Formats: sequence, C-alpha cells, structure tokens
Amino acid sequence: MYSLLFRLIFRRMDPERAHHLAFSWIRLAARVPVLRTLVAAVLAPRHRALRTEALGLCMPGPFGLAAGFDKNATGIDGLAMLGFGHVEIGTVTAQPQPGNPRQRLFRLVPDRALINRMGFNNEGSAAVAARLDARRAAFPAVVGVNIGKTKVVPEDEAVADYVTSTERLAARADYLVVNVSSPNTPGLRNLQAVEHLRPLLSAVREAADRTVTGRRVPLLVKIAPDLADEDVDTVADLAVELGLDGIIATNTTIARDGLGLATQRTEIEAIGAGGLSGAPLKARSLEVLRRLYARVGDRITLIGVGGIETAGDAWERILAGATLVQGYSGFIYAGPWWCRTINAGLAERLARSPYATLADAVGAETRKAAA
Repeated sequence: MYSLLFRLIFRRMDPERAHHLAFSWIRLAARVPVLRTLVAAVLAPRHRALRTEALGLCMPGPFGLAAGFDKNATGIDGLAMLGFGHVEIGTVTAQPQPGNPRQRLFRLVPDRALINRMGFNNEGSAAVAARLDARRAAFPAVVGVNIGKTKVVPEDEAVADYVTSTERLAARADYLVVNVSSPNTPGLRNLQAVEHLRPLLSAVREAADRTVTGRRVPLLVKIAPDLADEDVDTVADLAVELGLDGIIATNTTIARDGLGLATQRTEIEAIGAGGLSGAPLKARSLEVLRRLYARVGDRITLIGVGGIETAGDAWERILAGATLVQGYSGFIYAGPWWCRTINAGLAERLARSPYATLADAVGAETRKAAA
C-alpha cells in the first residue's frame, strides 16, 4: 500500500514538501485518542524480549528514530505511536534559523538514499524547550535532544552556543547529543578534532550537571563516517576519558565515490553538496561501529545508525556492538509499517539465536572476531 502511495504521490513531490505532508498526517492521527490507540495497537506491538536498558533508561525496544525527522519536537507522540522505541529530536540550535535555501532535500531512489543540505533549520532551543515543557504525552517515549551550532556563530564562540542550548534543554531531555558531524554547517566538522572536542564536551557536561541536579543527563556525541580510522580511535578514547555516556555512529557522508551508487553521476553532480544517507552508507557506518566497539567495549553505549533498512541490518549492528539502533532514510522508503517489521524481525532473530537476551547479543560478533 505505502509503496504504491510513494510511487504515485510522494515520489512526484518535492521531498521536503512530501515530508511535511506525511508528518502532518502522523501528528493528526496522534491527536485523535481512539485513532492513535488503534494505530499503535497495529503498528507498535510490544515484544517483551526486546525491552532494552540503555543510558540508564528503559525502552520497549532498541530501534529508534534518528535526529532530523522531528526537528522541533512537534510530533513525538505520533512517532512513538508508530513503534519507535526512542525519538531523537533536532538538531536544535541556540538561535532559530531558517536553514539553507531550498531545494535542499533530494532522493536517490535507485539507491534508497537521500542527500540533504538542510542546514539545521529549526525554531531554536528556547522554543523547543517551551514545547517540551507543554507536552502532555499520550504515549511514553524516551526523547533524546540533539544540539548543534548556530550557523552565524563563529567557531571560537561555539562552546558558549552549545552551552546555551544545554542550559535550556537538558532538563527536558532523557539524553543529550552533541552534533559536531553534520556537513551542512560550515566549519562544524572541525569541532570533531580532539583539541576542539574536549573543551566542548567538557563544557556541555558541566552545563548539564549544573542545570539538572536531580539526575544525570546522559551525554553522547555523534560522529561522521568520513573520519579517518585513527580519528575514530581518538574520539573513542576521548569519550572514555571524559566519562561520556555514548557515541552515535554515524551521521551522513560527504562521499560520493566508492559507495556503489546506481543513480546517474550527472544527476548526483547536479544535486551538489550535502550529506548522503540511506543504504549506501551501510558498510562504512558498520565499519565505524565495529571499530568503536573494539576500542571501548561495554564502557560506553554505542548507537548504530546509517543505512539501516531491515531487521537484518539492525541485528547486524547489535551484534557489532550497538545497544541501540536508529534509522531515518529507510522510513521514507518503507513507510509506517517499518517499525513493526523491524521489531518483529529482531524478536524472531533473537529467538533463533544462541543469546538469552538482547543485551547478550550486543557486540557478540565483534568480540568473536577479536578472539
């Protein structure tokens, strides 16, 4: 049904317009009590074996929605209704900003991929904090908040910019993510260098602890797949040194070569700059995840994201070392049944596996390869 809808309607629409239309339908359904209960019963059945504890939080399953879909925390209930075990909102910046000029979102349909250069379009951390305060949850949902740098803020003022968002949002976040890996804010990826990343993460940690005194807000960093292997190792070591709670691997890629893209090269060149996500990112994201787990083991939580389309992809990330798994681009191509299919597939794989629990499966293949 959805594949027909995609071919006949969404594929013919501007991708950003299609996103807003589909998201408005999700939000509308979540506002109707009887309808949302029915939709959740069909699309979000709970599998007891998939219950996951991570970052000090309890989730109905390991599969969640990556940042970028709900930038302003407008549809958390609707997304939980569809079966996502956690929802990461954002990226949110200290100041509201419109993002880059349109057109800024593109589909590579033959590759089941997207290219975006959205540029952190969002309403700003003050507005998002107010919306989270006003939220009356229809469904329990773990909500991560992904924060980034305001575009007009110079690099030497980036720490203060992140701290402002932290002070506004930490109390409303089940976990907090520092995004230094989007390719669509000039200079942002420079902050992944350890000499910049250490003071940034330290300042955000201190601000979160100062702002929220009744609990520890888990803090994670999201990294790019384009980091060299030695830089992945350096970030992993820094995360352990600073007592970070986790790493999200990975964001979108600026690469175009070596991904086996089926879309015509002339079409890709015409699209221009932007971060590529979806199926072509699968191999490198998995490689980075395995490298991280081999480096940090169970000392911090790893979240695998990038090219996840199926239950098999999600299971592979868990075996590689991911406690949690996220997707986004696959949602665009698979539609509202996506979570149900992935969660059912994960439950089946766990039942057939030698592992008693999902936690036992985390990193099992990476450990085996290292033995």
